[in-house]
Order: sequence, then structure tokens, then C-alpha cells
Amino acid sequence: MAEFTDAIALLKADHRKVEALFEQYEGTNGAAAKKKIAHQICVELKVHTAIEEEIFYPAFKGKIEDDILEEAYVEHDGAKVLVNDIEAGDPGDDFYDAKVKVLSEEIKHHVHEEEMPSEGMFAQCRATDVDLVALRDEMLALKQSLLAQEEASGLPVAKPRAVNLITA
Repeated sequence: MAEFTDAIALLKADHRKVEALFEQYEGTNGAAAKKKIAHQICVELKVHTAIEEEIFYPAFKGKIEDDILEEAYVEHDGAKVLVNDIEAGDPGDDFYDAKVKVLSEEIKHHVHEEEMPSEGMFAQCRATDVDLVALRDEMLALKQSLLAQEEASGLPVAKPRAVNLITA
């Protein structure tokens, strides 16, 4: 568990891993290889959003700016819609690469919002009295559980929480 110094270090490591996967996807040709990398991206994002939404964000409710947390949930919801579309599709489908590209751009924006020095979410979180090491341990336990679930039977469809982005 000491691999990551605290909860924020764990989340930043996730960010770097997903950024690397998006870069790998960009340089990949062939439907099978693209599908595999896209699936890895989707799994990483499902697990990451779960540990943020179930543990990290609630720990800071009322301790950092409300609008930062609300925007993060809405950004997650937008990503979940694309994750579900990508998971349901294939690289040969119309707009498949475009969906992966837009997801990459959404994640870059979200990461920037969280990691911005001084006014970003993580900077605000560091200024609170929340025990980031205990939070890391709780988040790692959930992350390992979700990864085990993915290995055994796959993760369920990502469910938007904050808003219903698609009304039909």
C-alpha cells in the first residue's frame, strides 16, 4: 500500500496511466489492438471514477468549493457516456476513433481541473484536515476489488450519477 504516498498520489498515478493508454491508442493500427487498448482505457476510467465518486469526493464535501466537486461529477458523467459507447462498439464503427479522441480530450480537461496548482481540486484537498493516507488505503482496497471483479466477470456499464445527460 505504500507504493503511493497518499490518495492524491494514487489518483495522479491513475491519470498518468490513462494518458499513456490514450497515447498508445493514437499510435495503434488494427482493430483488435485498438479494441484491446480502448477496453483498457474504459476499465481504468470506470475504476478511477468509482474510487473518486465513492470515496475521494465525498471525503471533501463541504471542505472544498462545491462547484469544483459538482463539475467533477458532471465531467465523469460525460466520460461515462463515451465509455459505454466505446465499450459497446468496435473500431470499425463510425465515430469509434472520434469517441476515443473526445474521451481523451475530456479526461485531459478533467485532469487539468483536478491537478491545477493552488486553485485546483487536489490543491484545495491538501489544504483540508482529511487524512489522505487513510483515504488512499480505502481507495486502494476498492480499486483492487473492482479490478478483481473485472478479471472475474467484467465491470458493469458505467452509470452517470449527477445528471441525466441524455434525455430521450
